[in-house]
Amino acid sequence: MPDDAGTPLYSLAHLTLINATAPELIYIAARAGYDAVSPRFIQMNVPGEFRESPIDKAMVSATKTALQSTGLKVLDIELARVTEDCDPRTFERAFELGGELGATRMIMSAWTTSRDDRDFVVDCYAETCEIAALYGLSVDLEFPSFSRLRTLDEALDIVRAADQPNGGILVDTLYLHLSRVDVGELLHVPGNLLNFLHISDALPGIADTREGMIQLARDARLYPGEGCIDFAGIIERMPPVDYSIELPNQSRVAELGFEEHARRCLIHAKRTFGSVRSQRRTYPIPPTESTTDAQRAY
Repeated sequence: MPDDAGTPLYSLAHLTLINATAPELIYIAARAGYDAVSPRFIQMNVPGEFRESPIDKAMVSATKTALQSTGLKVLDIELARVTEDCDPRTFERAFELGGELGATRMIMSAWTTSRDDRDFVVDCYAETCEIAALYGLSVDLEFPSFSRLRTLDEALDIVRAADQPNGGILVDTLYLHLSRVDVGELLHVPGNLLNFLHISDALPGIADTREGMIQLARDARLYPGEGCIDFAGIIERMPPVDYSIELPNQSRVAELGFEEHARRCLIHAKRTFGSVRSQRRTYPIPPTESTTDAQRAY
């Protein structure tokens, strides 16, 4: 959450520069002016993803050195996935590393193929929360528009059914747009479930195929303020949160290089979200769901 002065952290999400290792991401983020990073410690083995294991001994040592040298924080780590063969215990080493580095958030998403496996998704999510809690991490469930959970309501249903004190929902501005989620639906989400926000922009047209949405999400997001996303409407309906900039754009990286692309992401984000906050109106934030002492720890 934002610091005591109410200033949000700006974090560089790993997907923005997916070819970079975690240490490279940290040094680039520091030079570009970020407050934090959001590294990927669980590989997805997608095209272009870094090849080195992020949790082998040498890489962990280099990551810790980079954080100590730059003073950057780790906002969140990624990405645990619910698949048909999901075993949450396999995520534990990444959770342990995240806890060592001071992260407080962990991202999860669901990629099963059946629409009739709700109980399985709930169980995997709940067990993941239980393991992550040992390391001081919330588990923030996101809803990519081409995944098993495609809407805010679907993600909220899983989190509520799992009923874990460190449960949460990650809102990504692009997926709100692609899934045609009305920003008013954010008012249905208890404020204690909203911990941070993924930000990027997009043009008005929405791809009508899964492949088209994947290509946009992984290769062609826009800087905040360049497209049509209603950032003011989103922020007005959420509690104060930190921002993780997830903005992969292959053509811009090729043109500008890693560091300049990261710098422009941050410049546009601060310009857009600073303006939004200065004009912010007050909307009623939904009450938190039964808040226990355990929940207050997250």
